[in-house]
Amino acid sequence: MTKAPDTAETAITRDAFLGGLVHIHQPLKGRHRAGLDAVYLAAALPEGTTGRVVDMGSGVGTAGFCAAARLPAVNVTLVDNDPLAIELARTALSDPDNSAFSDRVDVLEADLTAKGSVRHAAGLTPAMADHAIMNPPYYDAGRFRASPNAERADAHMLDDRGLEPWARTATDIVREGGSLTVIFRADGLREVLHVLAGRFGAIDIIPLRPRPDAPATRIILRAIRASKAPLQLLPGFVLHTGTGSDFTAAARRVMRDGAGLGLTPRR
Repeated sequence: MTKAPDTAETAITRDAFLGGLVHIHQPLKGRHRAGLDAVYLAAALPEGTTGRVVDMGSGVGTAGFCAAARLPAVNVTLVDNDPLAIELARTALSDPDNSAFSDRVDVLEADLTAKGSVRHAAGLTPAMADHAIMNPPYYDAGRFRASPNAERADAHMLDDRGLEPWARTATDIVREGGSLTVIFRADGLREVLHVLAGRFGAIDIIPLRPRPDAPATRIILRAIRASKAPLQLLPGFVLHTGTGSDFTAAARRVMRDGAGLGLTPRR
């Protein structure tokens, strides 16, 4: 039987990240496309991080792959409930150009927002993670208009439960003293702090600014499970120089060389 040719709706691209240290397989159109957010999420893990990293809502695996590529002492579990994303992540793990880290990455199909007994039966077990990273859907369906494409809308829009199910699952799977790292829109900081209250402490907030004189559009938030240490607002990270599209030297090191953001662990 002859295979039908790829169309724009079915085509899969193979895209390099971290200067070719990572290769991602993802749909060309119709779904969320991986970008800078996933790279910076992985870069927020401190140098020397060890143990199990769970990439919550991993999609095709970009953040988890980047974490595994730049941190040789971690093992990564990708978690998503989208069968196509899971299939593409598994395909990418067999890509020869990912062989430097592929044996330290596994894939789990599970609904992060399901009730505890369902999550546990799927393999998301209590205290399984030394670290969790997540790039949850950014937008509240009550405030923003969803894409007419259902798969893209699922990747971008929170349901009416908001971030609460994500925070509840992170609290369950991260061991006491383990870390959670989140990237989110800057104007949603209050939402993130609200759902983490009483669950995580030692919170570090890192604003991401498109340019030196521009307001932050994204924030990275790092926190420690069950810590009582106070919150810290850290210096922001700037992506572009001046008014043009050129990246700063620090941003180029993150995106092309696999550098971290230079953050230090907390307790």
